[in-house]
Amino acid sequence: MTALLQKINEPADLKTMSIAELKELAVEMRQFLLDTVFQTGGHLASNLGTVELAIALHYVFDSPRDKLVWDVGHQAYPHKLLTGRADRFHTIRQYEGLSGFLCRSESVHDCFGAGHATTSISAGLGMAVARDLKGEDFEVVSIIGDGALTGGMAFEALNNAGNLKSPFIVILNDNEMSISKNVGALSKYLDRMRADKLYLQAKDEFEHAMEKLPMGGEMLNVAKRLKKSVKDMMIRSTIWEELGFIGLGPVDGHDIEALIETFQLAKKAKLPVFIHAVTTKGKGYAPAEEKPIDLHARPNQLVPEPSTAPKYQDVFAATLTKLAEKDKKIVAITAAMREGTGLVKYAHQFPDRFFDVGIAEEHAITFAAGIATEGLKPVAAIYSSFLQRAFDQIIHDVCIQNLPVIFAMDRAGLVGDDGKTHQGMFDLSYLRCIPNMVLMAPKDENELQHMVYTACNYNRGPIAFRYPRGSGYGVTMETEFKALPIGKGEVLREGKDLALVGIGSEVYPALEAAELLAKKGIEAAVINARFVKPLDEALLLETARRYSKIVTVEEGTLVGGFGSAVMELYEQKSVNNVEVHRIGVPDTFIDHASQPAMRAKLKLDAEGIVHQIEHWFPELTLVRASLSNKSM
Repeated sequence: MTALLQKINEPADLKTMSIAELKELAVEMRQFLLDTVFQTGGHLASNLGTVELAIALHYVFDSPRDKLVWDVGHQAYPHKLLTGRADRFHTIRQYEGLSGFLCRSESVHDCFGAGHATTSISAGLGMAVARDLKGEDFEVVSIIGDGALTGGMAFEALNNAGNLKSPFIVILNDNEMSISKNVGALSKYLDRMRADKLYLQAKDEFEHAMEKLPMGGEMLNVAKRLKKSVKDMMIRSTIWEELGFIGLGPVDGHDIEALIETFQLAKKAKLPVFIHAVTTKGKGYAPAEEKPIDLHARPNQLVPEPSTAPKYQDVFAATLTKLAEKDKKIVAITAAMREGTGLVKYAHQFPDRFFDVGIAEEHAITFAAGIATEGLKPVAAIYSSFLQRAFDQIIHDVCIQNLPVIFAMDRAGLVGDDGKTHQGMFDLSYLRCIPNMVLMAPKDENELQHMVYTACNYNRGPIAFRYPRGSGYGVTMETEFKALPIGKGEVLREGKDLALVGIGSEVYPALEAAELLAKKGIEAAVINARFVKPLDEALLLETARRYSKIVTVEEGTLVGGFGSAVMELYEQKSVNNVEVHRIGVPDTFIDHASQPAMRAKLKLDAEGIVHQIEHWFPELTLVRASLSNKSM
């Protein structure tokens, strides 16, 4: 740890430093972030851009008494360093280490946890209103990126805040980026604001000229008192002021002195204040400034990528691109995740059939529904945990109308280092319960390409497929796409003692478990279910007829998931001669750790599956051991 940073045990320590020392601290913090994140992995460019912002905030405000609400939290590493966590920063995103986002249980300075965007203004306004109702006196500051302002929830909160008039500060961290390049009318509006350097000069010239005119000074004073201020005489008011905020800025987000002065001024207002701070994503590290998308995040160097197989996201994107070459009805939609979903090539090849709607998942789905009404084939490529935000739109706008929208759910299951807020645990449950939905999951990357093809050729209603983060298994990729029969699974291995029924990413671990069981003399059949909805009823009923012991395996929550669907089927068909057990994720939120480590902990790997089977069916082990002894 560097010399000045080592002196910071709590934010109050900043207040003893001079401006020169604060500037030097910023340099040290950037280097510390670079040194650490290049080893541990994590969000890099976004945090390099908020160093001065975090220093100035903690210099002016008194956390934890004053509430600093960081949107998403992936730009709050400097905040972590200034709030007593620098000595543990090397554990960030590691198992049982610091979270890569904000977490209320981690620090009293993390007043609101978040891993998804657009939450900070709503949460901050709630805190401000609660403060007023209790008769207390503290400041509330919400820090939100310009990318997050593409989400409608942010504007819902701004509208409410301007109406309530509770003292409350919103800081726009404007770096012209979210993860992908910002899109939309708001981005263009901010571009114009950043470019408007003539305003202050024009304002000064106007006031100077007025002073020289007869009665000019009095006219100027009157103008300043009017609802339409001097600024409104020169340029139209900002959108923030129209919403009821006092607007300050743009201010240089890397000028600590200017930030401190602006924050101190905002504290005096006792009304909603909107501060526009302009920063540079990747500030201080040339490669990150030049390529902020590429260096938005760094992989964990402590856990090297074990596979050279293609990533699922790339297989999805390559398949969709190939299909779109022949099928001009295919339209791709994503929510600020062009790179994350692998759709860069598709976007370049079909710019008229690619839409990045910004961080607005709700809009993305209803937008897709509208496209579907006109006979096109919208493919909404959205991370599993982000699609949760559009649950109502999936039901109300897609499924009730039975529109053929295609849902490609990336990062389904355990995502690893991003932790609780990003784990794709719930999609099987929250989509399975909706009428008209078809839901499937591939066992490997080859089957994924066939599911993309199947979905793009299914026109009877909504259809969804999920696939995990990371690389596939390196299987042979068939050159011809084929449509999979809807609601049909396959038997991959025969057995006589029990059946393992896997879905998606858990099919191969089930196969490996069967191999391990065979070495113990236990013969397990393995079934690839492929579909969660509709289930392959004929195959599952035949399995129950042949085996009295069945184990389902899924990388998702056990509450209402795939295993629950199988048990519901058996209950509906009055199948009572079979013992069913389920392996999956328990009813809890899963912390950050590497995917292999977490799968092992949750007994989702082959060894864990075997352990569970031996626990549930000890008679199998005893019988095989007895037979083995007799044969000797």
